[in-house]
Amino acid sequence: IAAAVDIWAQGPAALPPPRQPRTPVLPVEGERNVLITSALPYVNNVPHLGNIIGCVLSADTFARYCRLRNWNTLFVCGTDEYGTATETRALEEGLSPRELCDRYHAVHADVYAWFRISFDHFGRTTTPQQTRIAQDIFQRLLARGFLLQDTLEQLRCESCGRYLADRFVEGTCPFCGYAEARGDQCDKCGKLINAVELKNPQCKLCRGTPVVTPTEHIFLDLPKLEGRLEAWLERTWAAGDWTANARHITRTWLRDGLKPRCITRDLTWGTPVPLDGFRDKVFYVWFDAPIGYLSITANYTDQWERWWKNPQQ
Repeated sequence: IAAAVDIWAQGPAALPPPRQPRTPVLPVEGERNVLITSALPYVNNVPHLGNIIGCVLSADTFARYCRLRNWNTLFVCGTDEYGTATETRALEEGLSPRELCDRYHAVHADVYAWFRISFDHFGRTTTPQQTRIAQDIFQRLLARGFLLQDTLEQLRCESCGRYLADRFVEGTCPFCGYAEARGDQCDKCGKLINAVELKNPQCKLCRGTPVVTPTEHIFLDLPKLEGRLEAWLERTWAAGDWTANARHITRTWLRDGLKPRCITRDLTWGTPVPLDGFRDKVFYVWFDAPIGYLSITANYTDQWERWWKNPQQ
């Protein structure tokens, strides 16, 4: 406290000179290098104050703090643009998914600029870099035996002539009876759902009754990673950086045993799956979207791996 009072009394003249901004911001040997991301806001709506407070504002505050400390700081973010929520909103507005994303990406960028959120780069996930990096990660997983193929029963709407992705179907939750549960999760009880488990399912597009139809998909073989993941979690939990809530949720998943997780969808709006027999499918958004942090950085600088594959700095 005495030191803080002394520095405060000396005034701004005693502070070190501010860093001269560099473009692009890259890690520097011997300095503290800080990469900051905030949760990618979904692109199918106009952001409101709650979105900003819950999403980008805390990261912006921390980025400003880091720069005041003269740490070498890069702050990136961008709009999350793939997934069925984009498709459903595009249908409602009579636009293509690309047109919808272009419109709302510009709206998001304007809103954050008005609030003076201090991004070094605000990008988006629908880019060639996203496709390249996501497909590369997929090929690495495939080569290392962490993917498997299996038949998945899906709801198909014969009237629309399409398989119904999670958000294109609604019905009654099989766990709590909530009448408007989505095909991936119940918003009332929070449980994950497979769409075929819904009672009284309805196609959101035509309100017809879909039928269960088998189709081939690719799964992330999570059980293969369970032992290594548990060992890693024990080490990181011991460091004390996880909240009690985060530890509880993670323990619950491990207690029940990890299951293979489907990472492909019968859609057209998404990153294409680069594998024969599955080229008419795209990656599930929750496989694809987290890779957006990497691809947005890659759109900022072609030396993006110096941030993402450089733990020594």
